[in-house]
Amino acid sequence: MSSISDAPVPVPRTGVALGITDPVESARAELKAALAAIEEKGNLPRRLSRATDRTVEKARRFSRRNPAAAAACVVAGAAAVGAIVWAAVRIYTR
Repeated sequence: MSSISDAPVPVPRTGVALGITDPVESARAELKAALAAIEEKGNLPRRLSRATDRTVEKARRFSRRNPAAAAACVVAGAAAVGAIVWAAVRIYTR
């Protein structure tokens, strides 16, 4: 038995499959991959949504592992926002 699998390796949307011999098919595959890569890079709302989802998941894991530290972070963040608002109002009213 071989330890290497004969199952095909999935190609990402932004990749070109190996083994395409027809130049027209190869050009089409390259163009399709290039357009998919441009869409991935240019779709800022989707990228922001994915980054937000990853950050929320990290925060949830952190709060489950260490709830006291998570609460301290929330309190520190609220104090920082309050200090910034207080300073802005103070500067504005002078």
